Amino acid sequence: MRILLIEDDDKVTEFVARSLREHGNTVDAVRDGREGLLMGASQIYDAMIIDRMLPGLEGLAIIRTLRASGNRTPVLILTTKTQVADRVEGLEAGGDDYLVKPFAFTELHARLNALVRRPPMATVETVLHVHDLEMDLLKRTVTRAGQPIAVQPQEFKLLEYLMRNAGRVVTRTMLLEGVWDFHFDPLTKVVETHVSRLRSKVDKGFDAELIHTIRGAGYVLRAPE
Repeated sequence: MRILLIEDDDKVTEFVARSLREHGNTVDAVRDGREGLLMGASQIYDAMIIDRMLPGLEGLAIIRTLRASGNRTPVLILTTKTQVADRVEGLEAGGDDYLVKPFAFTELHARLNALVRRPPMATVETVLHVHDLEMDLLKRTVTRAGQPIAVQPQEFKLLEYLMRNAGRVVTRTMLLEGVWDFHFDPLTKVVETHVSRLRSKVDKGFDAELIHTIRGAGYVLRAPE
């Protein structure tokens, strides 16, 4: 494997780089965050090991920048931080795994091998579009023609389901199972009520209707022809 190690602690750098090379890997080691970002963005690596606390540019900023540019090289984060919130922050920034200092090299090597064995991640869709309707799944926002639309959490789930199935008729049963996780009919008008509320927010005041009732079948969200 060709590995980029971005770590400013001389002892850790020497220990990790030497051990990896002894196992047949090629290692580029840098101690400055900005230099590490430049290396990671301009060279091809099988994996990267990135410390969180770095001079020049901290580790999570490096990872976020690489991910924003489309770089999907597996990243193992090194840190002295032990709190769950810190690990979550690192993973949400785009890291693939987390290792807390001090650590055994055998564990680091095993984690690297596991990361490299993983199949490449498919591009995750985070923004849905149908006509002029947009849903940002990360920001949890909905807009139509650039105008913000305020929706409740359950309305958001319902709209997401409809948008992911845009152009296809979805039945009441499909909505009960896919949105409410009901595997039985509660004999209420929960679907009809929520669709009606959602339609008033998504379609009212706009030139074209997007949410349509298909009598005897269900509902469909589709762009105007």
